Amino acid sequence: MLEHGGRLRAAARRYGIAEADWLDLSTGIAPYGWELPAIPASAWARLPERDDGLEEAARRYYGCASLLPVAGSQAAIQALPRLRGHSRVGVISPCYAEHAHAWRREGHVLEELDSERAERELERFDVLLVVNPNNPTGQRLSPDRLLRWRERLAARGGWLLVDEAFMDCTPQESLAPHCPLPGLLVLRSFGKFFGLAGIRLGFVLAEAALLEQLEERLGPWTVSGPARVLARTLLQDDAGQDRQRQALLRDGQRLERLLRDCGLAPSGGTALFQRLLRDDATALHAFLAARGILTRLFTTPASLRFGLPPDEPGWSRLSRALIDYRKEHP
Repeated sequence: MLEHGGRLRAAARRYGIAEADWLDLSTGIAPYGWELPAIPASAWARLPERDDGLEEAARRYYGCASLLPVAGSQAAIQALPRLRGHSRVGVISPCYAEHAHAWRREGHVLEELDSERAERELERFDVLLVVNPNNPTGQRLSPDRLLRWRERLAARGGWLLVDEAFMDCTPQESLAPHCPLPGLLVLRSFGKFFGLAGIRLGFVLAEAALLEQLEERLGPWTVSGPARVLARTLLQDDAGQDRQRQALLRDGQRLERLLRDCGLAPSGGTALFQRLLRDDATALHAFLAARGILTRLFTTPASLRFGLPPDEPGWSRLSRALIDYRKEHP
């Protein structure tokens, strides 16, 4: 199992600080969301059924007619490498580590590269994997560029696999409306934007034949009845989505300003997180953790990812801690 953000209980044990006393900034999940609708008793008592409106709501939200709900995009990340024979896979790196892990585990030849090398050497690969916007760097690749890559790959039976887990705040940059195109697969996460990671829901957007293969691999009832009811309601709430998007864009900019004003200018980010690329990342991570503030530490290269505080006390607490660190480490 790879390391991920959100391991709050482990941090609480390590630093001797009660879970309730932490400010958890270690994930890129929205720290606020919706007043949740009531879940009817039938959703708990009956097996999930497809004709409940979830797929229709998701098609409208993503602007794509061909999609499959899955138990979090992680389920698709693990299953998709099993749908191809031995392949040479390029991964725009650094990125969410589960992608490379899944393809290597299934025996594919994997190579990490940057976007410029991908442009030059695309014909060497059967699959190109892109996280856009990138996690943890925040790098964005334009839809036009990605669609050109898709065309080059599809001409040889290849795939362009794009993980858009952090795309909801910038839907104009999404490839979702271009699905289904041959060789294009798009992964979307529900939990990050809607602030409901525990629901374990995501969507795969691709050609129908490929989705049928994936569904056969995953088996029936991968998404629970209560999750389907909740997601359908929120995917239909246009006004709530607009409010959430505006709040996240505002707070993403606020976090960038705060870090910069504290002399810790970020190297990139999205509405949901900011990244610090620093040689002293480990020291800063430990300094904040000792004060009950959990961030996501990366060692290669040395960097920290900061998620958004949930409220004004959280913003003040983070600001004080960063100012104190800069005083001790001018």
